[in-house]
Amino acid sequence: MASTVQPSLSDIQAAARRIAGIAHRTPIVTCATLDRLAGRRLFFKCEQWQKVGAFKFRGACNAVNKLDERDARKGVVTHSSGNHAQALALAAKLRGISAHIVMPSNATPVKRRAVEGYGAIVVECEPTLIARETTVAEVQKKTGAVLIPPYNHPDVIAGQGTTALEMLEERPDLDAIVAPIGGGGLMAGVSIAAKAIKPSIRLFAAEPLGADDAARSKAKGELILQTRPHTIADGLLTSLGDLTWPVVRDLVEAVVTVTEDEIVQAMRLTWERAKLLIEPSSAVAVAAVLTPRFHDLAGMKNVGIVLSGGNVNLDKLPW
Repeated sequence: MASTVQPSLSDIQAAARRIAGIAHRTPIVTCATLDRLAGRRLFFKCEQWQKVGAFKFRGACNAVNKLDERDARKGVVTHSSGNHAQALALAAKLRGISAHIVMPSNATPVKRRAVEGYGAIVVECEPTLIARETTVAEVQKKTGAVLIPPYNHPDVIAGQGTTALEMLEERPDLDAIVAPIGGGGLMAGVSIAAKAIKPSIRLFAAEPLGADDAARSKAKGELILQTRPHTIADGLLTSLGDLTWPVVRDLVEAVVTVTEDEIVQAMRLTWERAKLLIEPSSAVAVAAVLTPRFHDLAGMKNVGIVLSGGNVNLDKLPW
């Protein structure tokens, strides 16, 4: 069974060794125009160039490759209609094991085709959380497959934390890191790694105002679940988990919320000026550092930003 303990720096370093040569080590790029608008130097970690086009591959790859041979032979299972579905499907394919992906009937056809293209077995269910969880349980009972959830899992969090290891190896002078937050796997992994390596670093989560459970949880000091999220940033619709929330509570300085207009403007600006094709969820982090609230924060000359993914529906651009 998976541990329910948060990963440590040593777990994240082990994950980095485990996924080396499988996951990409993505580059960090800069843009003078965005530096000027933010009033400081920005360093963009380009996870849109990761395998499957998102940071999610790191966590899935670590979790799949950490399985012992006996469990691995049974395959893996998850429920997802987004980037985790593709990430787990590819990670399983590369290890040569089966992947069962429970997807809701309203999942976009292009995402389903991508998951199937990686060789996964797609199991369709009704588009409700109860249906997803019930179907996963049925698959597990039938196959014995190991459940790899999208974010609330120590091996997944450890894999996502390798993002921060790479950032601080390349740019040890970073004063802060900003990452988008949905379920919190990325933010938790980045926070654990970054604070362990550089205790003085400042950590900020970026969140859509229309899905602001992390901001409300942070303000109240207790976990508040997402109810009716409404945002273009479809990768950030989920609630924090019982593993990710304590990390956000204790290590993240603030959750910066941004409007839908700010997300769209940041996405377009990043495409036009930095020539980086990012999805709305990534643009949330860019929008956050351009807000007056963030601009007024002193003591940060060098800020790292995790561009979480680049899986954009080119037929439905927001402008």
